[in-house]
Amino acid sequence: MRKLLEGKTAVITGASKGIGQAIAELFAEEGANVVLTARGKDALDKEVEAIRAKGGKAIGVVADSADPEAPPRVFKEAIAAFGQVDIMVNNAGVGEMYAVEKTTNEHFDEIMQINLAGPFRYCREAINHMMPRNEGRIINVSSVNGTKPICGVAYTTTKGGINTMTLNIAIRLSGTKIRCNAIAPGVTDTDAARAWAAGEQEGGGEMLEFSDKYTNTTVPSTEPIDQAYAALYLASDMGRAVTGQVIQVDNGQFL
Repeated sequence: MRKLLEGKTAVITGASKGIGQAIAELFAEEGANVVLTARGKDALDKEVEAIRAKGGKAIGVVADSADPEAPPRVFKEAIAAFGQVDIMVNNAGVGEMYAVEKTTNEHFDEIMQINLAGPFRYCREAINHMMPRNEGRIINVSSVNGTKPICGVAYTTTKGGINTMTLNIAIRLSGTKIRCNAIAPGVTDTDAARAWAAGEQEGGGEMLEFSDKYTNTTVPSTEPIDQAYAALYLASDMGRAVTGQVIQVDNGQFL
Protein backbone atom coordinates (compact mmCIF):
# COMPACT_ATOMS: atom_id res chain seq x y z
CA MET A 1 0.00 0.00 0.00
CA ARG A 2 1.29 3.44 -0.94
CA LYS A 3 2.16 5.61 2.02
CA LEU A 4 0.09 8.76 2.46
CA LEU A 5 3.01 11.20 2.12
CA GLU A 6 5.26 9.20 -0.19
CA GLY A 7 7.76 11.49 -1.94
CA LYS A 8 6.63 14.64 -0.14
CA THR A 9 8.90 16.92 1.89
CA ALA A 10 7.72 18.53 5.11
CA VAL A 11 9.29 21.28 7.19
CA ILE A 12 8.25 20.99 10.83
CA THR A 13 9.26 23.64 13.35
CA GLY A 14 9.73 22.85 17.02
CA ALA A 15 10.13 19.19 16.12
CA SER A 16 12.55 17.89 18.75
CA LYS A 17 9.87 17.11 21.34
CA GLY A 18 6.14 16.98 22.06
CA ILE A 19 3.62 17.51 19.29
CA GLY A 20 6.24 18.49 16.71
CA GLN A 21 8.20 15.33 17.38
CA ALA A 22 5.09 13.18 16.98
CA ILE A 23 4.23 14.90 13.70
CA ALA A 24 7.76 14.45 12.35
CA GLU A 25 7.84 10.76 13.25
CA LEU A 26 4.39 10.04 11.79
CA PHE A 27 5.10 11.95 8.59
CA ALA A 28 8.37 10.03 8.16
CA GLU A 29 6.54 6.74 8.70
CA GLU A 30 4.12 7.79 5.96
CA GLY A 31 6.96 8.31 3.49
CA ALA A 32 7.75 12.01 3.81
CA ASN A 33 11.20 13.52 3.87
CA VAL A 34 11.17 15.53 7.07
CA VAL A 35 13.10 18.70 7.87
CA LEU A 36 13.07 19.28 11.61
CA THR A 37 13.87 22.58 13.29
CA ALA A 38 14.49 23.36 16.95
CA ARG A 39 16.60 25.74 19.00
CA GLY A 40 18.57 23.02 20.79
CA LYS A 41 21.04 21.09 18.65
CA ASP A 42 21.47 18.05 20.90
CA ALA A 43 17.75 17.21 21.11
CA LEU A 44 17.34 17.93 17.41
CA ASP A 45 20.19 15.64 16.40
CA LYS A 46 18.84 12.88 18.65
CA GLU A 47 15.40 13.03 17.02
CA VAL A 48 16.82 13.09 13.49
CA GLU A 49 18.89 9.99 14.27
CA ALA A 50 15.85 8.25 15.77
CA ILE A 51 13.86 8.81 12.57
CA ARG A 52 16.74 7.65 10.39
CA ALA A 53 17.18 4.54 12.53
CA LYS A 54 13.63 3.53 11.60
CA GLY A 55 14.34 4.00 7.89
CA GLY A 56 13.02 7.54 7.55
CA LYS A 57 14.63 10.41 5.69
CA ALA A 58 15.32 13.41 7.91
CA ILE A 59 17.60 16.37 8.39
CA GLY A 60 17.76 18.85 11.25
CA VAL A 61 18.26 22.60 11.06
CA VAL A 62 18.93 24.55 14.23
CA ALA A 63 16.60 27.55 14.03
CA ASP A 64 14.68 29.92 16.28
CA SER A 65 11.14 30.76 15.18
CA ALA A 66 11.65 34.32 16.41
CA ASP A 67 14.57 34.83 14.01
CA PRO A 68 13.43 36.65 10.84
CA GLU A 69 16.31 35.04 8.92
CA ALA A 70 15.33 31.48 9.85
CA PRO A 71 12.65 30.66 7.22
CA PRO A 72 14.75 31.37 4.09
CA ARG A 73 17.70 29.50 5.60
CA VAL A 74 15.57 26.50 6.56
CA PHE A 75 13.95 26.36 3.13
CA LYS A 76 17.33 26.66 1.42
CA GLU A 77 18.62 23.64 3.33
CA ALA A 78 15.39 21.68 2.76
CA ILE A 79 15.51 22.32 -0.99
CA ALA A 80 19.21 21.43 -1.16
CA ALA A 81 18.49 18.12 0.56
CA PHE A 82 15.18 17.11 -1.00
CA GLY A 83 14.46 19.34 -4.01
CA GLN A 84 11.35 21.17 -2.82
CA VAL A 85 9.00 21.68 0.13
CA ASP A 86 5.45 20.35 -0.10
CA ILE A 87 4.23 20.69 3.50
CA MET A 88 4.87 23.41 6.07
CA VAL A 89 4.00 22.71 9.71
CA ASN A 90 4.28 25.67 12.07
CA ASN A 91 4.49 24.00 15.46
CA ALA A 92 7.18 25.93 17.36
CA GLY A 93 5.85 28.05 20.18
CA VAL A 94 5.98 28.77 23.88
CA GLY A 95 3.29 28.89 26.55
CA GLU A 96 2.97 31.46 29.33
CA MET A 97 0.50 32.39 32.04
CA TYR A 98 0.89 36.10 32.78
CA ALA A 99 -2.37 37.93 33.47
CA VAL A 100 -2.80 41.15 31.50
CA GLU A 101 -1.95 43.50 34.38
CA LYS A 102 1.38 41.75 34.93
CA THR A 103 2.42 41.49 31.28
CA THR A 104 5.29 43.78 30.31
CA ASN A 105 5.82 45.27 26.87
CA GLU A 106 9.00 43.24 26.48
CA HIS A 107 7.32 39.94 27.37
CA PHE A 108 4.37 40.58 25.09
CA ASP A 109 6.65 41.41 22.16
CA GLU A 110 8.79 38.32 22.79
CA ILE A 111 5.81 35.96 22.71
CA MET A 112 4.47 37.67 19.59
CA GLN A 113 7.74 37.09 17.76
CA ILE A 114 7.94 33.41 18.65
CA ASN A 115 4.29 32.37 18.40
CA LEU A 116 2.83 34.62 15.70
CA ALA A 117 5.43 36.53 13.71
CA GLY A 118 7.50 33.37 13.31
CA PRO A 119 4.65 31.32 11.79
CA PHE A 120 3.73 34.30 9.58
CA ARG A 121 7.25 34.39 8.15
CA TYR A 122 7.30 30.63 7.57
CA CYS A 123 3.88 30.82 5.89
CA ARG A 124 5.11 33.59 3.61
CA GLU A 125 8.25 31.64 2.73
CA ALA A 126 6.22 28.51 2.03
CA ILE A 127 3.65 30.31 -0.12
CA ASN A 128 6.29 32.01 -2.25
CA HIS A 129 7.90 28.60 -2.78
CA MET A 130 4.63 26.79 -3.48
CA MET A 131 2.83 29.30 -5.69
CA PRO A 132 4.86 28.65 -8.88
CA ARG A 133 3.87 24.96 -8.65
CA ASN A 134 0.33 25.69 -7.44
CA GLU A 135 0.64 22.89 -4.91
CA GLY A 136 1.24 22.73 -1.17
CA ARG A 137 -0.05 22.26 2.36
CA ILE A 138 0.35 24.62 5.31
CA ILE A 139 -0.62 23.48 8.80
CA ASN A 140 -0.44 25.87 11.73
CA VAL A 141 -0.52 24.53 15.28
CA SER A 142 -2.86 26.81 17.22
CA SER A 143 -4.55 25.97 20.52
CA VAL A 144 -7.97 25.77 22.11
CA ASN A 145 -6.83 29.06 23.66
CA GLY A 146 -7.42 30.66 20.27
CA THR A 147 -11.15 30.58 21.01
CA LYS A 148 -11.22 30.02 24.79
CA PRO A 149 -8.38 32.23 26.06
CA ILE A 150 -7.80 30.99 29.60
CA CYS A 151 -3.98 31.13 29.71
CA GLY A 152 -1.65 34.14 29.55
CA VAL A 153 -2.80 37.19 27.62
CA ALA A 154 0.17 37.18 25.24
CA TYR A 155 -0.05 33.44 24.50
CA THR A 156 -3.80 33.44 23.93
CA THR A 157 -3.58 36.52 21.70
CA THR A 158 -1.05 34.77 19.48
CA LYS A 159 -3.29 31.72 19.12
CA GLY A 160 -6.29 33.83 18.18
CA GLY A 161 -4.00 35.50 15.66
CA ILE A 162 -2.90 32.13 14.26
CA ASN A 163 -6.56 31.20 13.67
CA THR A 164 -7.28 34.47 11.85
CA MET A 165 -4.07 34.29 9.83
CA THR A 166 -4.89 30.73 8.77
CA LEU A 167 -8.28 31.82 7.46
CA ASN A 168 -6.84 34.90 5.74
CA ILE A 169 -4.22 32.80 3.93
CA ALA A 170 -6.84 30.25 2.89
CA ILE A 171 -9.00 33.05 1.47
CA ARG A 172 -6.03 34.45 -0.43
CA LEU A 173 -5.28 31.01 -1.88
CA SER A 174 -8.85 29.93 -2.55
CA GLY A 175 -9.15 28.35 -5.96
CA THR A 176 -5.54 27.16 -5.89
CA LYS A 177 -4.12 23.81 -4.86
CA ILE A 178 -2.41 25.31 -1.82
CA ARG A 179 -4.35 24.63 1.36
CA CYS A 180 -3.90 26.31 4.72
CA ASN A 181 -5.43 24.90 7.89
CA ALA A 182 -4.74 24.72 11.61
CA ILE A 183 -5.09 22.22 14.39
CA ALA A 184 -6.05 23.43 17.87
CA PRO A 185 -4.75 21.04 20.51
CA GLY A 186 -6.37 20.86 23.89
CA VAL A 187 -4.39 19.72 26.92
CA THR A 188 -1.89 17.28 25.46
CA ASP A 189 0.50 15.07 27.40
CA THR A 190 3.73 17.02 26.86
CA ASP A 191 6.33 18.64 29.07
CA ALA A 192 4.73 22.04 28.43
CA ALA A 193 1.27 20.84 29.47
CA ARG A 194 2.60 19.23 32.62
CA ALA A 195 4.34 22.48 33.54
CA TRP A 196 1.09 24.37 32.86
CA ALA A 197 -0.97 22.07 35.09
CA ALA A 198 1.57 22.39 37.90
CA GLY A 199 1.58 26.19 37.69
CA GLU A 200 5.22 26.11 36.63
CA GLN A 201 4.96 27.87 33.28
CA GLU A 202 6.26 31.41 33.07
CA GLY A 203 3.74 33.58 34.89
CA GLY A 204 2.85 30.90 37.43
CA GLY A 205 -0.58 29.54 38.24
CA GLU A 206 -2.71 32.65 38.64
CA MET A 207 -4.77 31.97 35.52
CA LEU A 208 -5.24 28.26 36.31
CA GLU A 209 -8.46 28.89 38.24
CA PHE A 210 -10.18 29.71 34.96
CA SER A 211 -9.46 26.25 33.58
CA ASP A 212 -11.94 24.70 36.02
CA LYS A 213 -14.49 27.45 35.46
CA TYR A 214 -14.57 27.35 31.68
CA THR A 215 -13.52 23.83 30.69
CA ASN A 216 -14.27 20.23 31.59
CA THR A 217 -11.01 19.17 33.22
CA THR A 218 -12.39 15.71 34.02
CA VAL A 219 -12.00 14.74 30.35
CA PRO A 220 -8.75 12.88 29.61
CA SER A 221 -5.92 14.75 27.96
CA THR A 222 -4.91 13.94 24.39
CA GLU A 223 -1.60 12.39 23.37
CA PRO A 224 0.86 14.00 20.91
CA ILE A 225 0.00 11.30 18.36
CA ASP A 226 -3.64 12.51 18.36
CA GLN A 227 -2.44 15.88 17.12
CA ALA A 228 -0.13 14.20 14.61
CA TYR A 229 -3.03 12.22 13.15
CA ALA A 230 -4.97 15.44 12.60
CA ALA A 231 -1.93 16.99 10.92
CA LEU A 232 -1.56 13.91 8.70
CA TYR A 233 -5.17 14.22 7.59
CA LEU A 234 -4.61 17.82 6.57
CA ALA A 235 -1.24 17.13 4.92
CA SER A 236 -2.42 14.18 2.85
CA ASP A 237 -5.01 13.76 0.13
CA MET A 238 -7.52 12.74 2.79
CA GLY A 239 -7.97 16.46 3.46
CA ARG A 240 -7.67 17.62 -0.13
CA ALA A 241 -10.96 19.56 -0.03
CA VAL A 242 -10.34 21.19 3.35
CA THR A 243 -8.92 24.70 3.72
CA GLY A 244 -9.33 27.60 6.10
CA GLN A 245 -10.33 25.33 8.98
CA VAL A 246 -9.20 25.10 12.59
CA ILE A 247 -9.65 21.52 13.74
CA GLN A 248 -9.95 21.24 17.52
CA VAL A 249 -8.39 18.06 18.94
CA ASP A 250 -9.17 17.95 22.66
CA ASN A 251 -11.37 14.91 23.50
CA GLY A 252 -14.20 17.43 24.01
CA GLN A 253 -12.53 19.04 27.03
CA PHE A 254 -13.02 22.56 25.68
CA LEU A 255 -16.48 22.29 24.12
